[in-house]
Amino acid sequence: MPFSAITMVWGMRMNAAQVLTIRDIAEILNLAEKTVYSMAQDRELPAFKVRGQWRIRRVDFDKWMAIQARAVTPARGGK
Repeated sequence: MPFSAITMVWGMRMNAAQVLTIRDIAEILNLAEKTVYSMAQDRELPAFKVRGQWRIRRVDFDKWMAIQARAVTPARGGK
């Protein structure tokens, strides 16, 4: 029996809102879908494939975003 919108991932239940698509990421980042697809292929995003389609767990995307934000935040005391 298929799980439909709920699937098991590493022993925990995950609903569809917790897994993002390329389109979702493109909208969040205000980028073209093609750009996000390339980023996933190049492993710049924490993405994985399900039957040939890229997916990103929301928790992994949020961690990635936090890392990206810290990378461009100037150090304290700097100019």
